[in-house]
Amino acid sequence: MRTSFHRAFTMIELIFVIVILGILAAVAIPKLAATRGDAQVSKIAMNIMTGASEIASYAMSQAKTEDNLSIMSNAVAAMEASGEVSISTTDKKAVIKVGSVNDCATIQIQTGTDDDNLTLSFGNPGSDTLCSALQGAIDATQYPMKLRGTSVTC
Repeated sequence: MRTSFHRAFTMIELIFVIVILGILAAVAIPKLAATRGDAQVSKIAMNIMTGASEIASYAMSQAKTEDNLSIMSNAVAAMEASGEVSISTTDKKAVIKVGSVNDCATIQIQTGTDDDNLTLSFGNPGSDTLCSALQGAIDATQYPMKLRGTSVTC
């Protein structure tokens, strides 16, 4: 006589597998979220530094600055198009929004009678970790940067 056995997982085995998958998900999801935030901060920091460099190059090559920073920088124009930056043509500045902070960083051209200076300033990050990370990722020691004037040398 032949007996047939149905091979299947028991309920206990299935529960153990579900518990193990839950533990793995609980560990992996926060790591994935942190990686996404780090990538966003890196991208914005790179765009800010590229934008400042492009603005300085434009000012040197054209011997003037524009009221709209997105005219002088493709990186600032791209951030404006994505909604990360608001441009003020009256103040010659670009205000960068990161996380929940609307003024996390500001790129501005301060115009004097004989010179123009590019400045980079930071707003109060409060408890926003993305804005704090961005401010920590950018080296602001080279600002203000002289764009035009008597002490600019080529």
